[in-house]
Amino acid sequence: MSKQDQLHRFLFEQHAVRGQMISIDETFHRILENHDYPEAVKGLLGELLVATSLLTATLKFDGDITVQIQGDGPVNLVVIKGDNLQQMRGVARVDGPVVAGSSLKQMIGNGHMVITIAPKQGERYQGIVAIEGETLEECIDAYFLQSEQLPTRLFIRVGDVDGKATAGGMLLQVLPAADDTSRDIFDHLVQLTATIKGQELSQLNVKEVLHRLYHEEDVTLYDPQSVEFRCTCSRERCESTLATLSKEDVNDILQKDGKIDMECEFCGSHYVFTESTIQGLNNELNQQLH
Repeated sequence: MSKQDQLHRFLFEQHAVRGQMISIDETFHRILENHDYPEAVKGLLGELLVATSLLTATLKFDGDITVQIQGDGPVNLVVIKGDNLQQMRGVARVDGPVVAGSSLKQMIGNGHMVITIAPKQGERYQGIVAIEGETLEECIDAYFLQSEQLPTRLFIRVGDVDGKATAGGMLLQVLPAADDTSRDIFDHLVQLTATIKGQELSQLNVKEVLHRLYHEEDVTLYDPQSVEFRCTCSRERCESTLATLSKEDVNDILQKDGKIDMECEFCGSHYVFTESTIQGLNNELNQQLH
């Protein structure tokens, strides 16, 4: 990869506005590598990955954010999950033909976007917005308007540089202490940020990007945070799932296929259970119960 996947936070010293910049090419490749998605679906996954990572970076607590898009179109589900450590995973489900260059609406059809914020301590929050905009950015903007949060804008850039898929983006947000002057300057900063190109996010270092965009502003840049693909699947989780099935269901699968092959839809890992390994698990469970 051209550089390490990182999230950078920055602050405009003269204005009550903060920002984030992210470049996550390698994480994007890891999400795609075990799947054969149509090009338009790859692009949508990349956009959702960027959006989720930027939203996750706004968390003030340990927890995670899941952003999923559901609809009745040929792509009935796209989901990305990330946590405060910037560990990301995601998947799309495609049930019909997707034409190259398809728009968000053409892929999803009639649907909605669900953003679920789940702190490790405390109550879960969920926001839902209809898929009405032509782009994911418009849907995210609608979410912030509906939830009456601080003025926030996302800029998502997914593309191809030298034959390699790239994903990056930026976020600007007014701080809670902002006055009307800061809110006015926010619109100006949004116009500047909108000129960012995907190739710049992918190939330039963060200081170069910030200078190109905001050379007349005093910007404080904070230490970066690494972003990575991380799947939470494990053999133990599969064993727990098997334990919830009836013996009849397990035996039916074994008689039909000779084994139970559980594949993780996020990373493509396979966990295979034969009749003998399942018998061993049952024996262990019986010993624990007695």
